[in-house]
Amino acid sequence: MTIASVDRTIRLISTGETTGSTCTPDLAVDPWYFDAKAPGYGPGSSMGDVIPTGSPRQGELPAKYRTASNGELGDWIRAAKATLGERVVVLGHFYQREEVLQHADFVGDSFQLAVATQSRPDAEAIVFCGVHFMAETADLLSRPEQAVILPNLAAGCSMADMADIDSVTECWEQLEELYGTEPDADGRVPVIPVTYMNSSAALKGFCGEHGGIVCTSSNAETVLEWAFERGQRVLFFPDQHLGRNTAKAMGVPLERMPMWNPRKPLGGNTESELENSQVILWHGFCSVHRRFTVDQIAAARSEHPGVRVIVHPECPMAVVDAADEYGSTDYIAKAIAAAPAGSTFAIGTEINLVQRLAAEYPQHTIFCLDPVVCPCSTMYRIHSGYLAWVLEALVGGDGVPAEVLNRITVADDVAGHARVALERMLAAKPPAAGPVAPVVVGA
Repeated sequence: MTIASVDRTIRLISTGETTGSTCTPDLAVDPWYFDAKAPGYGPGSSMGDVIPTGSPRQGELPAKYRTASNGELGDWIRAAKATLGERVVVLGHFYQREEVLQHADFVGDSFQLAVATQSRPDAEAIVFCGVHFMAETADLLSRPEQAVILPNLAAGCSMADMADIDSVTECWEQLEELYGTEPDADGRVPVIPVTYMNSSAALKGFCGEHGGIVCTSSNAETVLEWAFERGQRVLFFPDQHLGRNTAKAMGVPLERMPMWNPRKPLGGNTESELENSQVILWHGFCSVHRRFTVDQIAAARSEHPGVRVIVHPECPMAVVDAADEYGSTDYIAKAIAAAPAGSTFAIGTEINLVQRLAAEYPQHTIFCLDPVVCPCSTMYRIHSGYLAWVLEALVGGDGVPAEVLNRITVADDVAGHARVALERMLAAKPPAAGPVAPVVVGA
């Protein structure tokens, strides 16, 4: 495999063939082993998070795909794609295993892949190598007759699960009771809901229904400006860190950003604190980016004088403040691409992307801030075995057997409002750049 393969690195560490450490030895175990066990996010950064009852589970992968070598799986995937041609498009998130991503037609973050969803309107099937909320978004933005398929139903997102529709609705009702619903003299309503892209379709629908919007890590500031023009304050969910870091950079004082804990009355706040708020932050976070620390930054600076530290805005505020820069995955990739040869980077984001960038830019020294190899648990549930299974089933089937192929659909009563919120997001272009296009593999 290529040197960018995190899976290969993990296996070499587990056998003692290379130095290093992982957050759990279970990372060396194939994901279908965990599909057969009790529900959970799987080994990796989210393994300590509690998965909601009733979360989707993946059925047993046929033995053919569980016992095949990586070489065999790769051959089967390429052959199936060649047979299917334009009937199928494969989308791959930056955080996917290299063994999966090499077969993607488009590579990008969740927003870029949402845009890519609309680029192949004639494809019968969209195979989304990412996580559940991304596949839902693809279903919302694609044509009704297109089937969106998630190769492993167990690929969820612990952050997205930290805000559910019942908890957000209950929060909203408490806020309406406190603030009322009448706009102020400038026509601004008491509160505008903003959900991060990393959320369920139900929450996107909630925002669309209540005058709100979806944001990404690339356009969060633009979206907050949009919301402040229309509302006196913002309810931001599910990621507290993206909300806090973005609002702080815009000049919102920390004392005006109370946290909402859905397990406590008024989110654990006083009425006065909520009345004085400008951004109400949901008690959610990304388990990948929460691993990064100020001590790791200090160690990187000590060991690599002149290192350029770039972290994702999902990192805690102290980490963002200690870094040289912060930005989306696209920002990180572009910063590295534009740097003079011989630059040294310490990157605070998911290890698959960092290791891939290190392989792509050998003229630089690029390493992950966290020395412990610990990929996104749920992204890691997608394996080339599942991709081969899905594509070969599409080759052999008449049309798309949705009940077999993990088709992801959003209910009509949610979809309409969710599309409204997504359309507002797509229109909220950062002033300098606008939406970034996904990478077209082979272009």
